[in-house]
Amino acid sequence: MNLDKPLAFRMRPKNLEEFVGQEHILGKDKLLYRTIKADRLSSIILWGPPGCGKTSLAKVISETTKYKFTKLNAVTSGVPDIKNAIAEAGNPLLNPSGKCILFIDEIHRFNKLQQDALLPFVEDGTVILIGATTENPYFEVNKALISRSMVIKLEPLKKADIIKIIKNSLKNTEGLGMYNIKISDETINKIADVSGGDVRTALNGLEVAVLTTAMNKDGVIEITNEIAGESLNKRKAIFDKNGDSHYDNISAFIKSMRGSDPDATVFYLARALNGGEDPVFLARRIVIAAAEDVGLANPNALILATSAMQAVTMVGMPEARIILSEAAIYIANSKKSNASYNAINKAISDVSSKDTGEIPMHIRNAPASGMEEFGYGEGYKYPHDYPGHVVEQQYLPDKMLGTKYFIKDDTME
Repeated sequence: MNLDKPLAFRMRPKNLEEFVGQEHILGKDKLLYRTIKADRLSSIILWGPPGCGKTSLAKVISETTKYKFTKLNAVTSGVPDIKNAIAEAGNPLLNPSGKCILFIDEIHRFNKLQQDALLPFVEDGTVILIGATTENPYFEVNKALISRSMVIKLEPLKKADIIKIIKNSLKNTEGLGMYNIKISDETINKIADVSGGDVRTALNGLEVAVLTTAMNKDGVIEITNEIAGESLNKRKAIFDKNGDSHYDNISAFIKSMRGSDPDATVFYLARALNGGEDPVFLARRIVIAAAEDVGLANPNALILATSAMQAVTMVGMPEARIILSEAAIYIANSKKSNASYNAINKAISDVSSKDTGEIPMHIRNAPASGMEEFGYGEGYKYPHDYPGHVVEQQYLPDKMLGTKYFIKDDTME
């Protein structure tokens, strides 16, 4: 028993049967489960949020296959470490089986040179690579390495899974089973809920609660809601303002405004602010939504959004959250029209890909004397000289006559 190790480390599963969660990839009829059991594993990239079991799964695979297991962390390792691991894998004295799993944690932190150094050894099967990353591997890992690996996406653990792991840790002698602990189902649910799908957070919080709570006169350690709350950090959204979740969250924020759902809009706004997102960046997205999605259905939206961005810049956090909320809710509740957005996109597409002809001479300017002789401005009708300040005349080039860019929709008055 290694009680000097953190509880989350001690409670790692030793085989596939002990692994809790991720049934979508580890169910008995699923490809990864069958591949591991049949000893037909090829290189894989495990992609998922913190605390979802990436490292545990890699270790379980090693234990199941009985292959040599070498672990590197991309933050502290470089090409020499990779070469040493490869050399050991090919050494019959150090690795009699001839097969080796090379587990690289946070593989997205390897640069292109470091990732390229792995390619020949993954290609010829010298090592079975298991890379773990919290970032989207399709953006962060070399395409050549991706093409030689199977990408497996892990999800945040379900609340029921975390509850099961907590209860097991309370009974297991390698966990907290040597203590006489009293804890209610309500408190266990609270710990699981606050963990946000991260089992490491849940177990670390539980261990802190147990180790910092004195026994009562009966030798019992009683963990209450209050003690559990003090032992766990404030619940955090799974959000990395520089990573994949940043793009997912901002996409959801924009689409909620576009979809006229103020509650979802405020939720994703709060999630972004809680994750440390730049409030000015959020304000800019609201301005864009006002122009792109509300548009001419409510032109005041752009005025309000622009004022909100200026106010956010002037005021700063935490008060800027109120301004952002007001502006975002206003956009969500406004009528929507993307007519302006569609018009400019179509026009830009035409001018960049077609011969659109020449500007009609009568609407060209004649800034210098003598240009009128060449037809500049000749025949131009000044609209304000006509009833209603409108007069029909040709504005588009001959080659573009009849083209419609602005299509008025029923949201415009």
